[in-house]
Amino acid sequence: MMMEKSANDVVITGVGIVTSQGVGAQAHTALLTSSETPVARVETERFAPYPVHPLPEIDWSQQIPKRGDQRQMENWQRLGVFSAGLALDDAGFKDDLDACGSMDMIVAAGGGERDINVDSLIVDEALKRNDREHLLNEKLTTELRPTLFLAQLSNLLAGNISIVHKVTGSSRTFMGEEGAGISAIETAFARIKAGQSTHTLVGGAFSAERLDMLLLIEAIQGHALGEWHPIWSRKPEDGGGMILGSVGAFLVLESRAHAEARGARIYATIDAIGGDRGSRDGDRLEQRLQYLTDPATDADPASTVVFSGTCGFHDLTSREKTFLDAQFPKAAIRAFGGLAGHGLEAQFPLGLAFAALSLGAGAKVPAFDPAIEKPMDEAARTAIVTTIGHARGEGVAVLSAEE
Repeated sequence: MMMEKSANDVVITGVGIVTSQGVGAQAHTALLTSSETPVARVETERFAPYPVHPLPEIDWSQQIPKRGDQRQMENWQRLGVFSAGLALDDAGFKDDLDACGSMDMIVAAGGGERDINVDSLIVDEALKRNDREHLLNEKLTTELRPTLFLAQLSNLLAGNISIVHKVTGSSRTFMGEEGAGISAIETAFARIKAGQSTHTLVGGAFSAERLDMLLLIEAIQGHALGEWHPIWSRKPEDGGGMILGSVGAFLVLESRAHAEARGARIYATIDAIGGDRGSRDGDRLEQRLQYLTDPATDADPASTVVFSGTCGFHDLTSREKTFLDAQFPKAAIRAFGGLAGHGLEAQFPLGLAFAALSLGAGAKVPAFDPAIEKPMDEAARTAIVTTIGHARGEGVAVLSAEE
């Protein structure tokens, strides 16, 4: 797919990525360029019967040098700050105080982590007392550490990135599960395309190893149960289909003019991004996906890879696969959630990170589920990223490799 170059093209120059598969762009590029089927890393014992894609081994001090900064964050914030630092390093911005000082930031974030011990204490005590409002106030003031009140604020992830990495341009935080990640990327893209921004740090993080998050998905009976299965091959008798994954994914987006002026390496160009939401009754979901993927319909199928962010829910996954097979019958389709888990707010940024690394390396991306996914015979030149929210919201991005 050939696009005429423009000064306001939106290009990806930095990728900061952490998944159960490893830390950083290099580890994930190796995975995407391998001729072998990647092996999923899944924890099946710690939260049984719910499998989870856990964090890899991380030396937090590589990106968060101060112990005090590390201590006052929970893992989802550490993961976000860490992967943001990786993206800045990868783009060559980490030590450029002037560039970081004028850099815009857009973060997709959920709520802060909870103190499970205090939650359990309150529930236990409430069984013995009737003055539960008084009990709640009493325990919150005596049992909960003061910083946890602040740590519940979603925009503290952006605040900690500003403090640790000195990114102090404009700052925006989106909430709203998968839709937050879609809106964050879409907004960054639109601002650069319109000339309102020249360089932006954008992304999100999600900590899956949390009892409160597992409870939220269990409440709608959405979890896969027992052993791991490839995402396209999960069956209703093995639970609801979703396996959560701890994920950090940040990107540095720049205008082409800004990137070329500083001699930056460009992974890929974002040609189009669209997001929408609405009823999924009948064929309304498929109608939205149709116009969201229209910008990619003329891409060469032999060199096109589709990174599907499907959540694993059986009905949604089946509907998306049916649509993608019809819309892109000859393209290679890869469900990255089967490999890294579902990352909610971070899911769409993660898909773009995989796409950027694949295009930058000219990868023939191996099948993640060889029983379902076809091999790639040519190097990736076009990438399509989808994310269909488990409850609402859809997003599609179309990226192309540099000539």
